[in-house]
Amino acid sequence: MKIMVLNGSPKRDGSDCMHMTRAFLEGMNSISQNEVHILPVIDRHIEYCKGCLTCMRNGGNCVIDDDMRSILEEILESDLLLFSFPLYGFAMPAPLKALLDRTLPLGKMDMRKVGDRYEHVEQRDFSHLRYIMICGCGFPNAKGNFEGLLRQWRLMFGPDALAITVPEAPMFNAPEAASVTGPFLELVKQAGREYAERGAVTAETLEKLAVPMIPDEVYASIVNGEAGV
Repeated sequence: MKIMVLNGSPKRDGSDCMHMTRAFLEGMNSISQNEVHILPVIDRHIEYCKGCLTCMRNGGNCVIDDDMRSILEEILESDLLLFSFPLYGFAMPAPLKALLDRTLPLGKMDMRKVGDRYEHVEQRDFSHLRYIMICGCGFPNAKGNFEGLLRQWRLMFGPDALAITVPEAPMFNAPEAASVTGPFLELVKQAGREYAERGAVTAETLEKLAVPMIPDEVYASIVNGEAGV
C-alpha cells in the first residue's frame, strides 16, 4: 500500500502528533510493509486558491504554477492519505487547509445529488483513496475542542474515514512523561495493526484512545505551573 502522510505541523518531524503517526504506521507495517512518503506541508510552495474555478472548467489545470501540481499527482497515486496535524483554532493549520483548498481541480462544475446534499462530479478518479486523521491538542480533554474539526472531516471524507483525536498531545515531546506516553503509543500501534488487518479500528481501541493519558486536572495543574514539577 502506498501511504502519503500530510504532516500539517509547522514543527515538522518534531510535531507532537508525529509521535502518534509514527506509532500508527509502525503498527500497520508490522502486518504488511507499506510504502510511506511523509510530506511536511509547510516546506512546500502552495499558494492560496484564487477561487477562479478555471480548473473545474478546463479539465483540472490550475492557473497557479506551484508544488500543488506534483502533490495532486502523488495524492492520486496513493492508496491512503494520512493527515497528521495539531489542532489550530479548533481546526487544521493554515498550510494544510490551503493544500485541501487546492484539491479543487479533482472536481468539475457539474453537480449531483447525494442524499440530501449536492456534490461536485469528479474529473479525476480518486475513488480508491482511504483517509485517516490523527490530530492532537494541548487541552486536558477533548470536550469542546474537536467537534468542529470532526464535522468538517466527515463532510470532506465521509462517515467511515478514521479520525483519531487526542488531548494532552504536548506530553509526547516531554521525556519525563514517557511512563504514560509509552503505553499510549503502544495503543496507537495496536490501532495501526487493526487498521492494516481490517481497514478499521475497533470501537474498544478507539474508546481507549479517547481517554486522557493523565487526569485532566493533573495535566492542567502541570501546564499552569502548579504541580511543582
